[in-house]
Amino acid sequence: MIFLKNGLSNLQKRTLSAIVLIVVAVILTWIGGFAFGVLACAIGLSVLYEWQSISESRSTPLTSGLAWVCLASAMLVLLFTQHVLTMIGILFAGAALIAFIGGRKSGYWPASGLIYAGFPAMALTLLRGDTGDGFAAILFLFAVVWATDIFAYFNGRALGGPKLAPRFSPNKTWSGAIGGTAAGVAAGVACASFITPGGGISLPFLALLISVVAQVGDLGESWMKRKFGIKDSGTLIPGHGGVMDRVDGLVAAAALLYVIGAILVTPETPYDILF
Repeated sequence: MIFLKNGLSNLQKRTLSAIVLIVVAVILTWIGGFAFGVLACAIGLSVLYEWQSISESRSTPLTSGLAWVCLASAMLVLLFTQHVLTMIGILFAGAALIAFIGGRKSGYWPASGLIYAGFPAMALTLLRGDTGDGFAAILFLFAVVWATDIFAYFNGRALGGPKLAPRFSPNKTWSGAIGGTAAGVAAGVACASFITPGGGISLPFLALLISVVAQVGDLGESWMKRKFGIKDSGTLIPGHGGVMDRVDGLVAAAALLYVIGAILVTPETPYDILF
């Protein structure tokens, strides 16, 4: 049945939404600079909004407000100076202050949301930078994460089998996870073969790490939704729910790739990890 009574089926909505999002993301990635920074900040702000909406019962107006102030401050630094230590200082000092003020009852969740929203936005922007190498690094990241997500979804639906982590997500299976990981590594290697010479075993291993962490990020968001008794993080994206539902794997993978690049190269030019 192609159409349901209320229009497009959920799979069709999911597919169309994914196509639109991919096209927009690739165009802004190609443009780079301030335009991509705005995209990364929009992701961060949307994620914090949905995080706070989900965990509203575990925060207060003060702790949630402080999280917004800290995130907005970090985003301004990100867009106009990209001073790494300042951004990290705002995010982690702000999170520590929020956790101290609110305590376990109303501080830990908004503090965690600040880091979850802000650090990946910073990571994405710095990974892109304003060079061709940054463009290649983000394409590599997208290729691994998107292939992992797509093939895990369809492989799991087609093959079924034992559940991966029923406590966190009742629908995810080992067959989906393994198929998604294999596809993510293959996509990453294929993408890297066009953008960087050689590569050797390091790029497949890097793609493997990114794919696994992307799925861990997906599971983590599923666990959070189950904890608070909701199905979707929001309603912004047809077929996908909210922004967190769409970027849960990406934000985890981006944070990992940035940390690896910052350690092995520099915090300012982490995209050189591929070259």
